[in-house]
Amino acid sequence: MKNLKTIAIALFVAVAGISVNAQTKKIDVKASTIKWVGKKVTGEHSGTVNFKEGSLVFKGKKLAGGSFTVDMTSLTATDLTGEYQGKLNGHLKADDFFGTDKFPTSKLVFKTIGAKSADVYTVTADLTIKGITKPVTFDITVKGNTATTAFKVDRTKYDIKYGSGSFFDGLGDKTINDEFELAVALKF
Repeated sequence: MKNLKTIAIALFVAVAGISVNAQTKKIDVKASTIKWVGKKVTGEHSGTVNFKEGSLVFKGKKLAGGSFTVDMTSLTATDLTGEYQGKLNGHLKADDFFGTDKFPTSKLVFKTIGAKSADVYTVTADLTIKGITKPVTFDITVKGNTATTAFKVDRTKYDIKYGSGSFFDGLGDKTINDEFELAVALKF
């Protein structure tokens, strides 16, 4: 019984020591950015979407975790102005794209992190869009109080099939690429 108490105390001390070493750094949602690009046969559109909240977890100086919530209602095209911008924004927020009335947020949660090189990590995360969660993998670079990444997301995995040549025939020059690109810059 005495050995069991000793083991329990040692385990508690070890866990307490690990949690003390982990440090959570909240991102500055105003200074952090997400830029997107969606491409189609005849061109592309680009824009931004804002963070609602997020944080990175470090053990010492090593990236150990992270989670982010994105305000999908802030989704906006930046390559258009006026009436055309309003039309595109409305379409992107409609049910056949991101359905922001029903799904006002998206979420990304880091699951595994591996060191790739100095300051660069390979992350596999769960990305939730429209209530559908799928894994994504990307490299992220962390330097000082910033972290940056760029990766592609296959929108069809999240039931966003509008204009997809993978699901509809005869779209011709109206075909929209299944993948959209994200460029993320985090400040913390």
